[in-house]
Amino acid sequence: MERIIKNIWRPAAGKNPMPARCRKEEDAVLESFIMGTGTEITMWHLAGCTAVSAGLGLSLAAVHSYKNTSSRSFLMTLILLPVIVQVVIMPVNGNLGAGVAVMGAFSLVRFRSMPGSAREITSVFTAMAIGLADGMGYLGAAAFLTAAAAGITVLFLTLPVREDRFLQKDLKITIPENLDYSGIFDDIFRQYTRNTQLVRVKTVNMGSLYELEYEVLLKEQSEEKKMLDEIRCRNGNLTVSCGRRAEREEML
Repeated sequence: MERIIKNIWRPAAGKNPMPARCRKEEDAVLESFIMGTGTEITMWHLAGCTAVSAGLGLSLAAVHSYKNTSSRSFLMTLILLPVIVQVVIMPVNGNLGAGVAVMGAFSLVRFRSMPGSAREITSVFTAMAIGLADGMGYLGAAAFLTAAAAGITVLFLTLPVREDRFLQKDLKITIPENLDYSGIFDDIFRQYTRNTQLVRVKTVNMGSLYELEYEVLLKEQSEEKKMLDEIRCRNGNLTVSCGRRAEREEML
């Protein structure tokens, strides 16, 4: 690789030949650019950075499990991910050839798992950032990032925040095909909900029924049954379902 880059970098022989002294300086600069000029990695340096990465990863896993349920494998991933990224980055730091090789190796990795929640994705990116900072030698920055993430997470989960997400529902109502659904439940929604939006209408049962799907924000959780009873009286006691939008929230 070094020979290829030198042939591209250096002009062809016979065209503007450069002095020997300039050629030596050019070769020195090009060699330092390709091979890197970082200091040699010692075992004590590697062990120290690895211990710091493992400790910060353990702290991140503890913060992630605060008021949250996670699998043991995911917590182990948060602990080991900073160590892995740090070990990969340390030899690459300042080395163009190794950087190209690592980039080619990581391009072969494919992630086939389902996307996790927003909190899980944030924890994974934080763990990678910690590993990058440790691998480049910025241990203080990695520790500050871990402390900042822990402080923000604990503060947000401790503050009393109104849980409106428990009042957000997916409401599905089945009505006969001869019933005009435009505004038929508006008075019920005004009484029991703060916000209502019709998101989809589709036919079911060979086109003999309509299924209306709403996104609603209830005023009070305790009045959900009263709202459903009034809807059943109006749609002829056909199917009505109401549930939380948990799956959609986790994907955002």
